[in-house]
This record gives sequence, C-alpha cells and structure tokens, in this order.
Amino acid sequence: MPLVEVTLVEGRAPETIRALIHALHAAVRDTVGAPDASIRVVVREVPATHWAAGDVTIAERRANEIVER
Repeated sequence: MPLVEVTLVEGRAPETIRALIHALHAAVRDTVGAPDASIRVVVREVPATHWAAGDVTIAERRANEIVER
C-alpha cells in the first residue's frame, strides 16, 4: 500500500489540492503499478506562522516582502 505524504503551507484552493492528489495518485499508479484502491495520499497544510526556516516564519517573510515593495 503506497503512501504519499505532502506538507504545504496552507492557503491553496481546494481545487488545487484536489489536482495535486490526482497527479500524485496517477504518478504512483503509473510508476509503481499499485492498484488504485491501495494508494493513499495525505496532504497536510501548515499555517504560515508554524513553518520557519532560519528562525523566520513564512508569515514573517511574507510580511517583510510586502513592506519592502
């Protein structure tokens, strides 16, 4: 049973998430040959305030980009 896990910063449209699930499912089916019913895809969305790199959250980075413009 293949399991694909994806973590994204929240904020994408449900249609975009659905398209991602479809594409990942198809990629696993086509490359691994797993039956459709056995493929699992999990998409986790993390708030921008809870995801950081270099001690700066994505929310802070985005706020700084707006100020710099």
